[in-house]
Amino acid sequence: MLKKIVGKIWRKTPNILRVRAIRLSQTKFTVSVGAVILNEKGEILLLDHVLRPASGWGIPGGFMNHSEQPHEAIKREIFEETGLELEDLQMMWMRTLYLHIEVIFRAKAKGNAEVKSREINSLGWFKPEEYPEEMSKGQKEIIKKVLSKN
Repeated sequence: MLKKIVGKIWRKTPNILRVRAIRLSQTKFTVSVGAVILNEKGEILLLDHVLRPASGWGIPGGFMNHSEQPHEAIKREIFEETGLELEDLQMMWMRTLYLHIEVIFRAKAKGNAEVKSREINSLGWFKPEEYPEEMSKGQKEIIKKVLSKN
């Protein structure tokens, strides 16, 4: 009986209030995008991020903006950080890490990469398996997984 009453009240509640109630009752989370980007030589673009914990070296990416689609976010992030445009963009997978969702892409680079953001110390193109020594195991695993999905 109580269930029916609550259901009736819920259906008659204005949509904006239902949305707010749902937002307040759900755990918040963040969403980021990252990409394994290859050049014409098959080398992988890695960035030395200022804010990345431990070693700064890893694949490029960043957080999504409100109302932004994942493919738009990765293109924006890469252009803001390096000036590169992306071709043959493919979403490889999504994963959750506690209260964080990560969307991983694979793409080809178009243009010349240079550091364009205060968030980046430096960048470089690396042959597969010839990464910076201090790069994290997790970042190496992401690259390995993406490259194995041809």
